[in-house]
Amino acid sequence: MRRRASAVRLTVRGKILLAFLAMGAITGCLGGYAVSSVALSGNLVVETFDRALMSIGYARAASADFAAMEASLARYGSAIDPARKGELQRKLDDLAQSLQEDLAIAAERSLSQHAVQAAQDVEQAVKAWQLARTHLRGGLLDEGGWQELDRNAAAVNEQFELLINTTAGDAFKHRQRALATIGENARLSVAFTVAALLLGAPVALLLARRIMGPVAAASAAADRIAGGQLDTVIPAAGADELGALLAAMALMRDNIRAMMEGEVAQRRSAQMRLVDAIEGSREGVIVVDRSGRIAIANTQMSKFFPDLAGLTAPGSAFSAAAAVSVGPEGLRATGAVEEELHLPAGQWLRVSRSDTREGGFVLICSDITAVKEHQAKLEQTNLCFDADLNNMSQGLCLFDGSNRLRVANARFCQIYNLPPGQVRPGLPFRDLLQLSFAAGNHAGKSLDEFYAARLEFIARGEAATLFQELADGRVIAISHEPMDGGGWVVTYEDITQRRHAEAQINFMARHDALTRLPNRVVFRERLEQAVAQLGRGVNFAALCLDLDHFKTVNDTMGHPAGDALLRAVADRLSACVRETDTVARLGGGEFAILQVGLDRPEEAGELARRIVDVLAAPYGIDGQQVAIGASVGIAVAPGDATGCDALLRNADLALYRAKLEGRGTYCFFEPEMDRERQARQAVEFDLRNASFDGELVLFYQPLVNLADDSICGVEALLRWIHPTRGMISPAEFIPVAEETGLIVGIGEWVIQRACTEAVQWPDRIKVAVNVSPCQFKSPRLVQVVTDALARSGLPARRLELEITESVLMRDNDETLATLHRLRGLGVRISMDDFGTGFSSLSSLHSFPFDKIKIDQSFVRDLATKTDSGAIVRAIAGLGSSLGMRTTAEGVETKAQLARVRAEGCTEVQGYLFSRPVPARSIPGLIEQLTATPALQRPMSLPA
Repeated sequence: MRRRASAVRLTVRGKILLAFLAMGAITGCLGGYAVSSVALSGNLVVETFDRALMSIGYARAASADFAAMEASLARYGSAIDPARKGELQRKLDDLAQSLQEDLAIAAERSLSQHAVQAAQDVEQAVKAWQLARTHLRGGLLDEGGWQELDRNAAAVNEQFELLINTTAGDAFKHRQRALATIGENARLSVAFTVAALLLGAPVALLLARRIMGPVAAASAAADRIAGGQLDTVIPAAGADELGALLAAMALMRDNIRAMMEGEVAQRRSAQMRLVDAIEGSREGVIVVDRSGRIAIANTQMSKFFPDLAGLTAPGSAFSAAAAVSVGPEGLRATGAVEEELHLPAGQWLRVSRSDTREGGFVLICSDITAVKEHQAKLEQTNLCFDADLNNMSQGLCLFDGSNRLRVANARFCQIYNLPPGQVRPGLPFRDLLQLSFAAGNHAGKSLDEFYAARLEFIARGEAATLFQELADGRVIAISHEPMDGGGWVVTYEDITQRRHAEAQINFMARHDALTRLPNRVVFRERLEQAVAQLGRGVNFAALCLDLDHFKTVNDTMGHPAGDALLRAVADRLSACVRETDTVARLGGGEFAILQVGLDRPEEAGELARRIVDVLAAPYGIDGQQVAIGASVGIAVAPGDATGCDALLRNADLALYRAKLEGRGTYCFFEPEMDRERQARQAVEFDLRNASFDGELVLFYQPLVNLADDSICGVEALLRWIHPTRGMISPAEFIPVAEETGLIVGIGEWVIQRACTEAVQWPDRIKVAVNVSPCQFKSPRLVQVVTDALARSGLPARRLELEITESVLMRDNDETLATLHRLRGLGVRISMDDFGTGFSSLSSLHSFPFDKIKIDQSFVRDLATKTDSGAIVRAIAGLGSSLGMRTTAEGVETKAQLARVRAEGCTEVQGYLFSRPVPARSIPGLIEQLTATPALQRPMSLPA
């Protein structure tokens, strides 16, 4: 008993030890429980955030993938470039694969079977949408395809929302359970803690400070994060389970915040793209939400309705904007689907209203002004068509496939003298013909036969034009044109006047309009016919005729007088020939005659002589007597040629010889003429290739002033030194140069060269240059003279231009203007060969020349013809009275010199003083003539 009592009793040390052991055990149990409860709570929280929220994140990622697929298809679906079709398909496949992987992870991380089922439903909806997308035709969806695709897209989005909501609900439930477990553990922990505090406050306080405080902070942070406070600060912790929990919470907070920011940015980007698209539209657009406030309104709407400016800002009440509108019912949202509106400014708008799924509506205003204007123009065109139809110069009828009249204009009734009231739509074709027969348009014809013939033609369905002669002599052109469906249209035109005009045109095409003689075409045809008859022994002659001085008549009396003269000549020519002969006018004053049936060549000469005599008789034109002549060239076939071209060429050569022999005569062709023509062509060829610095040179002949017997000037004379033929006479190549126009370029060179060489001689020496009539017509003449004076430095007063009076016969006004412009430069103007023309006195009256040069023919005949002295005296006196110097050309003897001096001439020129010499000889010649005056020297002819 004593031993048992001592064993039960405990010492204070043991009690303390036992108490401490009990407290240690309680504390150990409390600590173990606390640790296990904390671990359990941590696992619940980790599971909540690790699974539920990650499932939500992947579900949203899958939703974003689908949105990207929609955006890609919407962006390219309206007009897929074939080159980018493959790229689009690959992009859609990649997004589809990403979406499937995100859905799989979302289902795997889900906390309930409902979430798994929701993920499967999403996958099925996506497959349905993809199936609808495969209904592309050529890269584009039709209208029904788009609607089907939109419905499937809406279903997919609905399933995504269901999946996200289900996953979020599971997360919320799991969180509640976690919080409940944490609360229960917290209460037990408090109880144990109180007990532990009673047994060992230091140990309990130590445990509470190290474990419960951080757990409470983590729980509070989790509540704030779950409440949407994503800026919650996660407390720092160690590397244990509590630290892992807090790190996971921090990561979860950052991921949720990043996802939400991305979603907001995506929504804003989509909204901005929508706004940009609407703003860039040419239609006016207003989007109104379900609350009646404006969500979007572009500036085009304000352009259509200026009163809306400032009232269409997003958030404004639509009723306020509509109240100031000009009255479109669409803007007042009366429910009208579509209507047209005419604005005061003249624009036409089509206003369309359509409701949105959210309960709002969209107003779209399209400018249809161009459409309205086109409709108005079309209506005006129809009115004009009706007016044109009834006012057109042609009759018109339109028949249907059953040969019934549909349209007939007033002109048709006028052409056939039909009563307009009886020609009505629906009238059978036979009845219409019967009306025409009754009007007397087809006398002597049978209606049945005429109708049968027309039906046979109509049945062939051919487009053709028929000509119908009516009983009154009118000719109608009927143009038939078949139409689709068996109908036909026919136009009727009265071409009676045209037929007469065509006959007149045909006559004018083959005859000269002025003289009504056959023209060159007819003459050529008849000449070819005559050539064809040569083999049968029928000879003929071709005569080429040119009127002498005809151009003078034109220039002096005017072209109307010239035309009257040509008609008179044509009448005389026609009277000279037989009916079998042909008289033709070739142009200007040129005529041709074909004389057929010659027995001997002399008959052609007799005709030519008769023509020359007849045409030489005076003509009475406009009350004046006009006298002209004619030159005739004759070529006889087959002796002279057997071809048309050769005959005409030979006759023309004979005409050229007749003119050279003095005009007013006729010449037969001779082979020598052809050789002369060839020689002339050779001269022309060589002249075209002649060098200005080698072959063409200037010689100068001095002019002597009779007042002091000194040289006062020189005349520049052109010479051609041919490389093989030597010196060629100017009389041989100057006419060729003038006829071919080469004289213009040669004359410009002469002026430049003469000025360049004359500037080296004494200042008193003038240089005279002959200007050809062809060169005078050149518009460059004044500029050429200006340039020559400027380049050489020769004073203008030292240059003297010599022209013949034929220059004044061309275009008097223009010629005088050119002469005055030259005089304005300071250049002197002289008239050469005075007295040989037809109107010398009138030429002096038209322009104040500085000098008159008496033709050498008068000086040469001073000793033999008394009238030559009188002419020289008269010209010298005329020049003195007009203040003009007079120069006698061709002075070769001292007797001639004395005579022209006595008659009053002021200057002389001729071989008595010098032949023409090169420029290098002029200084010595001046010195020689100055030292020994002409009257003191024996007659000599210097080389």
